Amino acid sequence: MLTHAQVWSAIDRLAARAGLSASGLARRAGLDPTTFNKSKRITAAGRARWPSTESISKALAATGTSIEAFVGLIQGAGAPARGVPLLGFAEAGAGGYFDDGGFPAGAGWDEIAFPGVDDTHAYALEVSGQSMEPAYRDGDVILVSPAAPIRRGDRVVVKTRDGEVMAKELKRSTAKSIELKSLNVQHPDRTIATEDVLWVARILWASQ
Repeated sequence: MLTHAQVWSAIDRLAARAGLSASGLARRAGLDPTTFNKSKRITAAGRARWPSTESISKALAATGTSIEAFVGLIQGAGAPARGVPLLGFAEAGAGGYFDDGGFPAGAGWDEIAFPGVDDTHAYALEVSGQSMEPAYRDGDVILVSPAAPIRRGDRVVVKTRDGEVMAKELKRSTAKSIELKSLNVQHPDRTIATEDVLWVARILWASQ
């Protein structure tokens, strides 16, 4: 018998596989952005609220996921959490924490447990400050994979050769440059020459 927690965990895993937050998955599916938020999973009276079959169907269509694959996510929703390296976003620009490919390296990393993470290269960054609002807020933790494929529209972490680290949305990537959309309208979009980019890694999930 399916449980309330299993189904909602599967939706979270579906969003993570698409590199989205729960609200991002809802938006992509054409639903109200709060449809899959944690605050909507329990009623005001304290009763479990289940996602509708229509909302699940739209989420599957939006991510190109079959019902069989979603059942697999439900069955794997109880998988044990795995520890992944954790670093403060502010420290990510310092030397010694990453190799040239953007993979975690060296000492100084903490660790945090994430359920259902099967990417052995994944790591987590803790957001500080307000420069990435409203997408990510101070204290949010984002799960990043330097090995995941990246496409236009994905949220990514970029490190430049001068040590700057930023989270943006990838607008366009060519042989000469990458165009990045800011997550905060108060900050400008960026175009960076490819030769000035050390690495780009895809954001898989965010705690919100």
